[in-house]
Amino acid sequence: MLRISDRLNRIKPSPSSMAGQRARELRAAGRDIIGLTSGEPDFDTPDHIKEAATRALTEGKTKYTDVAGTPELREAVVEKFRRDNNLEYKASEIIVGTGGKQVIFNAFLSTVQEGDEVIVPTPYWVSYPDIVLLAGGVPVFVDCPPEKGFKLQPEDLERAITPRTRWLVLNSPNNPSGATYSWDEMKALTDVLLRHPHVWMMTDDIYEHVLYDQRKFVTPAQVEPALKERTLTINGVSKSYAMTGWRIGYGAGPLELIKPMVKLQSQSTSNPSSVAQAGALEALRGPQGFIAERTAEFQMRRDAVVARLNKIPGIQCHLPEGAFYVFPSCRDILGLTTRDGKCIQTSDDFVLHLLDTEGLAVLQGSAYGVPPFFRISFATSMQMLEEGCDRLARACAGLTR
Repeated sequence: MLRISDRLNRIKPSPSSMAGQRARELRAAGRDIIGLTSGEPDFDTPDHIKEAATRALTEGKTKYTDVAGTPELREAVVEKFRRDNNLEYKASEIIVGTGGKQVIFNAFLSTVQEGDEVIVPTPYWVSYPDIVLLAGGVPVFVDCPPEKGFKLQPEDLERAITPRTRWLVLNSPNNPSGATYSWDEMKALTDVLLRHPHVWMMTDDIYEHVLYDQRKFVTPAQVEPALKERTLTINGVSKSYAMTGWRIGYGAGPLELIKPMVKLQSQSTSNPSSVAQAGALEALRGPQGFIAERTAEFQMRRDAVVARLNKIPGIQCHLPEGAFYVFPSCRDILGLTTRDGKCIQTSDDFVLHLLDTEGLAVLQGSAYGVPPFFRISFATSMQMLEEGCDRLARACAGLTR
């Protein structure tokens, strides 16, 4: 009998990936499913990026590259950080991975010892705790309640730090809440970390350009230069450039961190796809104007969905500041009963009720560490979103006390 390793038993499958797969399976079986689980833009990858990848193929750029990415792409990442974030790095301080998730994985596996603590604000992206656990670390969850805008408060961060704290991981704009940090809010957090020099900062900036209402993006090393030498700044092309399937993410940090991450990657995937890297190079160096146009479309969808949700009895939804998700509360739904006599006790029950009765696929808040909530992606057409809201309203109307 095959014995599965204990380290794998510490983690669970990604809820968001599994939910998308379940929706596809039900659709293939003939069910009428509206899937609002996917964390990827419905826009296509821009043509100039696809053309760059096609050129790479025809020019025979299909061989191994440097493990950390091609020199050209790493230089383009350096230029991106200088242009967008006023941050200076050398190409040797850049690693390109097979998606941002691999960069996070590399960092935690390279630095977290058994029992080390990693502070994870809740709500969190589903993979952070499991990658920490796989590395042998202990995720330390810090609640970021809706009345605080789902944002980490400096006094809560201060209380969470112990001698065993290794990292703080921060995602802004946040998946799933859409919370973002102003310069002053970020400075309050970096001030805390300056008092604790043994704690490193990992910032996941993948939704950097998906910001609403003229907000300005800031990243920790930009706000507090003294923290740059213990900050890993992670980004990628998946969201802003609609390149989720291309699997290219990158990280920038001090050489003492990047070198072991490259060493680990050399024994896992080695280099990312050479053709995908060519596409990412064009994404970073080519035209950028379409990003603002697409963000304006996302903002229109955001406004429409939040307005619809807040008209449904039992649902409350705050206005996200960035990313392309809404994260409404179903707290007032809990305790209600379905037509077949089942009690809705958790957001998991509610999400299953939506799928069973209306064929509406969304994600339960427990996957993000906040059980009374659920996540809806508005990275899809207004027609799909309107139908999804109609189905959600019908599902709620069918519940009784």
